Amino acid sequence: GSKKRRKKGDKSKNGKEVSVVVMYTLKRGADGKLHGPLNKKLYATFAGRKAAALWARREATKRGFGPETTKRIQIVLDGAKSLHARFKELFPKATFTLDVCHVVEKLWRLGRHFHPEGSAELTAWVDKLKALLYAGRARALVKRLRKMLRDTAERGPGTKARRKALKSVIGYLRPRLSMMRYGVWMAQDLVIASGQVEGAVRYLVGERFDCAGMRWIRTKAEALLHLRCIELNGDWQKFANWFERQNRRRLKKGGPC
Repeated sequence: GSKKRRKKGDKSKNGKEVSVVVMYTLKRGADGKLHGPLNKKLYATFAGRKAAALWARREATKRGFGPETTKRIQIVLDGAKSLHARFKELFPKATFTLDVCHVVEKLWRLGRHFHPEGSAELTAWVDKLKALLYAGRARALVKRLRKMLRDTAERGPGTKARRKALKSVIGYLRPRLSMMRYGVWMAQDLVIASGQVEGAVRYLVGERFDCAGMRWIRTKAEALLHLRCIELNGDWQKFANWFERQNRRRLKKGGPC
């Protein structure tokens, strides 16, 4: 029979979430700035956010950043509460940073309720709020948005959508203010965006798993995902040696190769 026409934003694939972690070390140089990334490693899994957080905990401990370390650990996340909770439990002393690009994108979407798409007014409006954000004045940003909410009429053309959008952004920002100290972190040359992860998602997952016409069985996709991580981490020879040792053990026990 005929297929139901998809609405705007509907996806043609029933995709599953992949949790991706990128871990690397930065070294402060003689110029006082942080240089890197050093010893960069990727990990990805369909097994969920808990599995990804546990891998990060093991890898950090191997690098000498155990649970009781006094060394600086910074974790840059998107706004998912469950992801933050998982990592907070395993890295209680870490500096948690909300990816600034996620916040800026929400400001752009909010601004389109008040100014025309592509207009100079929209750009100027977002730039003013971005200035507060990058200066580390997240509380002032939320205060300004709350004033906009009070000043927006409850009735009238488009006001319902505007009030809903304002409440949504305010509700997103308020619980995450401690993760938005961008002014302080920029002064310390720390990372405030997850560009390393976004790039990894594109070439680790997108270029191999999300091509036209592809359909995956989860168990096979998980295995291939790990093989992709092994290759991109430069651990292929180490994996081949491990695989050969496993086969030898099976052969000695009389099992299949």
